[in-house]
Amino acid sequence: MAVTAQMVKELREKTGAGMLDCKKALTETNGDMEKAIDFLREKGMASAAKKSDRIAAEGISYIEVQGNEAVILEVNSETDFVAKNEGFQQLVKELAAHLLKNKPATTEDALTQTMDNGSTVADFISSAIAKIGEKITLRRFTISTKGDNGAFGGYLHMGGRIGVLVTLEGTTEESVAKDVAMHIAAVNPKYIDRDAVTEEEIAREREVLTQQALNEGKPENIVNKMVEGRMGKFFEDVCLLDQSFVKDPDQKVRKFVESKGATVVNFVRYEVGEGIEKRQDNFAEEVMSQVNK
Repeated sequence: MAVTAQMVKELREKTGAGMLDCKKALTETNGDMEKAIDFLREKGMASAAKKSDRIAAEGISYIEVQGNEAVILEVNSETDFVAKNEGFQQLVKELAAHLLKNKPATTEDALTQTMDNGSTVADFISSAIAKIGEKITLRRFTISTKGDNGAFGGYLHMGGRIGVLVTLEGTTEESVAKDVAMHIAAVNPKYIDRDAVTEEEIAREREVLTQQALNEGKPENIVNKMVEGRMGKFFEDVCLLDQSFVKDPDQKVRKFVESKGATVVNFVRYEVGEGIEKRQDNFAEEVMSQVNK
C-alpha cells in the first residue's frame, strides 16, 4: 500500500513522532495506522496517548438530573462565540429535558421525535440554526439511572468543555460522586476497573511492552517481570479505581469510594469536539484574500 503524505501527517499528529519515523513506520506496516502506532511505541518513539483525541470542535456538554434519572449530552456549534450565546445554551437545556423525558435510543431517533413545542427535534435545531447563523448538531447523549440508595455526580469543566456524569450506588452523598466526577474530568480514565479492559487490548499492550523491553536490550529472563510491572502502570493509566485520587494522591480512587460505602456503577466523560477534525483557518490568508479583491 502506498504511503501518502496525509497518512504521515495523521500518524505524526497521533503520536508526536518525527516525520521520517512516521513514514518508516507506515512503510513497515503496509499503511496500517494502528500497527504503525504500535511500531513507534515499540521503538520508544511515541506515547500511548493519541494526540488526535484532543482535537477540538466548539459547543458545550450539559447535564440534567431529575430524581433517579440523568442525561449528559454534547451539542456542537461552529464557534466558541456561539457556544457562549444565551440562545444556544437555552437550546441545549431544552434538548436535555426532552431527552430525559422521552429517552430515545439513538441520536437519529431523537431527531425524529416531537417536542413539547410541537416541532420535531430536527426542526427545532434547524430553527435555531436559522436564528444563530451557524451549523448546530446534537452529537451524542447518554441517559443514566440510579437506585434510591445511589447518587449522581455531575461536573462541567470550563463551562462545559468537559462534562462528566458518574453514577454511584451505596451512598446518597452527591458530593462524593462529584469528587469522583472531578477526578475523571482531570485524569480521563477509559474504564472503571481492570475487569472492564478487553482481553484483546491487554494482549496488545503486553505485546508492545514486551517488544519495547527487548528493543531496550533487556535480557529475556527478566523481560517478563518488567512487562508485568509496566502492565501495572498501564492499568493505573486507564482504570479509574486503580488511579491515585486527585484530591488525595496518597489513596487510590477505589479506597476513597469504598470508604464511603459506595461502588462506581458507570461514568461518562465528554470532551467537546474530541475526535472531530476542526477546520483550520489561516487568518493571514483570509485577510490577504479580502485585501486583494
